[in-house]
Amino acid sequence: MSDLKTQLKEQIAPMDWQDLVTHAQRDVLIVVDSNLDLIEVGCAIAKDKTSLVQNWISEQLIQKPSPQQLSLWNQNQNYKFNTIIVQPYVLISPCFEE
Repeated sequence: MSDLKTQLKEQIAPMDWQDLVTHAQRDVLIVVDSNLDLIEVGCAIAKDKTSLVQNWISEQLIQKPSPQQLSLWNQNQNYKFNTIIVQPYVLISPCFEE
């Protein structure tokens, strides 16, 4: 496993929506579809793999939160996300609890 993957894996952290609101206000959140691996996306962004990232964007697998998502999360702040920081972005993926 590459050093970057190891580093990102160690940094992954569950966060509640209320802890992410300030990042949303700064427009630095990127929602990663649950079908993608958060670490893989973080590595691709960090390594500037533009074509791969553009492909995910065009397939709407990674995107900025929609106004509807923000509204839903603001109304019910019990949402939890797995997060990693890849400057300047905060990548978030829904955290499904059993």
